[in-house]
Amino acid sequence: MTGKTGGRTPRDQARRTLSQNFLVDTAVVDAMLAVAEPTGFVLEPGAGEGVLTRALAGQGTQVTAYEIDPLLAARLTARTHADHRIRVIRGDFTKATAPRTPFAVVGNIPYSATAAIVDWCLTAPALTSATLLTQREYARKRTGDYGRWSLRTATTWPWFTWELRGSVPRTSFRPIPSVDSAILHIARRPKPLVPHHDSYVDLVRTAFSGIGGTVRASLHTRYQGVDRALTATGIADDTIVAHVHPDQWVTLHALLTH
Repeated sequence: MTGKTGGRTPRDQARRTLSQNFLVDTAVVDAMLAVAEPTGFVLEPGAGEGVLTRALAGQGTQVTAYEIDPLLAARLTARTHADHRIRVIRGDFTKATAPRTPFAVVGNIPYSATAAIVDWCLTAPALTSATLLTQREYARKRTGDYGRWSLRTATTWPWFTWELRGSVPRTSFRPIPSVDSAILHIARRPKPLVPHHDSYVDLVRTAFSGIGGTVRASLHTRYQGVDRALTATGIADDTIVAHVHPDQWVTLHALLTH
């Protein structure tokens, strides 16, 4: 019967539930590889039909491909079982244990799991970089493309760079999604910009608390010498928190926490 599903098949239902939009544009695959520059060990969340999986293996990497859909995982296993460079795991990438040795993440990830996958990457100690196809809106917000910066980007900036490395039209996928995508590249810095993680994150979170409506008002609730630090950093008294560049948070941290 089709009355309760609007005529959609079980596969249609799975695609909607799991946010499955398969990459079919080889030019985008090439662009992903150019940005990721994959070497060594790579994890791929949301492997799907394996277009990116096989391309990564073709670069000489060892790929562990995660696919939560049992049918797709079985198909990909069957197609790649003879390739010693590829290992397919049926399961949720965000539940995986992170490797202890250096690795990268490269993937066309489900839109619905974007935040969880990014969080997983940022908390994996051995991660070197993550090159992800995300909704364009998400990538723009996280990389300051609107002239505004998110709390997530600001709190991780001393340890990771966030870059928007190209837009991807929705027609590059099947089924065609309702929005365009983008290549988001997150890379671990060789050397952190601040020595103390907790004090930096506390400062940024205090500023993002919204108390008083401005950076100045929020920081005054906890720190001494705020006015002098803002002047030295080039931040006007009426600046709202999202308009502060992450590099300025690093400077403020140095000035306000000795």
